[in-house]
Amino acid sequence: MIGAEFLGMIMLIVYVGAVAVLFLFVVMMLNITEQTVKRSTRKGFINNISVGLIVGLIIFLELLVVVGGWKYKGTFVPLSSTSLNLEISNTHALGNVLYTDYIHLFQIVGMILLISMIGAITLTFSKRENIKRQSYFDQIQREKSSAVSLVEVENEKGVNLDD
Repeated sequence: MIGAEFLGMIMLIVYVGAVAVLFLFVVMMLNITEQTVKRSTRKGFINNISVGLIVGLIIFLELLVVVGGWKYKGTFVPLSSTSLNLEISNTHALGNVLYTDYIHLFQIVGMILLISMIGAITLTFSKRENIKRQSYFDQIQREKSSAVSLVEVENEKGVNLDD
């Protein structure tokens, strides 16, 4: 209604993507197979409680900065005093602001998302036992002479593949 159709569509796409990624993380975190409980051998400063406290403190400090910034900001510009350039679209104007004034924040958000994705993959990765794995190098280096063998079989006898 205010002429920001691009911003509305981006918000819709971002929130749908966020819900999809959240659903994917939940599915990745589910442990379908029953495994033995492994006790953490890490003691000391780096454990779950200390990491949780550090992350909680960082989030609390960020909230203080945001609330303090809005409370003590005295340079608000009323919308009526801004000059609008009607020759460029709102998408172009949003791109100009995002990639010039806020490029550092944009890059930091991208790094945070990358780190969270790597963290989720690391948390859910487990090396499974008793699983046959392919050897890609053996498959690529295979020769016809070692891959195919012709066997003479007598009638009504069958083939023993263990030879």
